[in-house]
Amino acid sequence: MKQKVRDLNLQDKTNVEQCIAPKLMRLQMYMAHCGVASRRASEDIILEGRVQVNGETIWKLGTKVDPRTVKVQVDGKEIALEEKKRYVLLNKPEGYVCSLSDEKGRPVASDLLQDAFSERLYNVGRLDMFSCGLIMFTNDGEFARKITHPSSQIEKEYVVQTSLPMPPDLGKKFTKGIRIDGVFYKARTAELETRHRLRVTLIEGKNREIRRVLEKIEIGIKKLERVRIGTIVLDGLQPGMFRELSTNEVKDLISLCAQES
Repeated sequence: MKQKVRDLNLQDKTNVEQCIAPKLMRLQMYMAHCGVASRRASEDIILEGRVQVNGETIWKLGTKVDPRTVKVQVDGKEIALEEKKRYVLLNKPEGYVCSLSDEKGRPVASDLLQDAFSERLYNVGRLDMFSCGLIMFTNDGEFARKITHPSSQIEKEYVVQTSLPMPPDLGKKFTKGIRIDGVFYKARTAELETRHRLRVTLIEGKNREIRRVLEKIEIGIKKLERVRIGTIVLDGLQPGMFRELSTNEVKDLISLCAQES
């Protein structure tokens, strides 16, 4: 085989050597392809010392593995590459947390999908425990990375209902930008539909952004619901119910990332 490679031109030699050489993969990428979490979240899991490669605990980034022969465990459970990619849309009810597990024993949103999917699915982005509405789950780490990357700037639309009337100029101030405790919060759009109902579109995805803005003016939230992610809308999906995204819906979301980045 070595003699044959030497007789090929440079381009063909490179192609053959790539086929012969072990196809090593970064550990976090391997974990993402196994449906553990996104690449970025997998890096955090590695740094927490929760990953073993062939029996050895890995604490640092940079490890590469051969997916054909490696044995990887996360939290003591062996993981494997998943052949089928899943893209699931859930209408999360209030009271569920968006994580793979919860140390406080609170209900976890991914548990609502357990009976329907054998793959290990993780949430793409987050909704806080007391918010409801659309959230996506996947075992495709690259898809999750593209959707959640700051450069994607995918629109997320929310409807907020409040207990007290909101100031008439709140929408204008929110779109102009509001600084709270050194953090700048700015909506792409914000419109008061009534004095108790606000429709907001965000692209930055800062933690509890809408809640912090309303807390600043001492107005409590009765309900905060995400009704749109990019081109995906609720469209009659009831709380606690879910469906798989179509191929075209997935392509449309990815194309939005390409346009914004």
